[in-house]
Amino acid sequence: QLQLVESGGGLVQPGSSLRLSCAASGFNLGYVTTGWFRQAPGKEREGVACIRITDASTYYTSSVRGRFTISRDNAKNTSYLQMNSLTPEDTAVYYCAAGRGCLQDGMDYWGKGTLVTVSS
Repeated sequence: QLQLVESGGGLVQPGSSLRLSCAASGFNLGYVTTGWFRQAPGKEREGVACIRITDASTYYTSSVRGRFTISRDNAKNTSYLQMNSLTPEDTAVYYCAAGRGCLQDGMDYWGKGTLVTVSS
């Protein structure tokens, strides 16, 4: 089996924080590039954050840089996305992904997504 399962989404107030988790099975996250993507209603799916296995570089889209942090716990085979200072514009379905590169076409494995809603 090669699976990714997200958890941690929900309804939160503006200014609050959430940590999303992505548990991998069937492969080792320590050997692949790992990323987070999101898709809001009516918008294209966009890359949010990524860790490249080739050079350990991290990447963030400009709208989340400074607020979100991607990390990986190899012992737990889990990727995390820490999200701080959330705004309504962060409302979206968040997907974790893993594969060969940080662009969408470089991702070979995708989770089903977890919904994050930021509202008062």
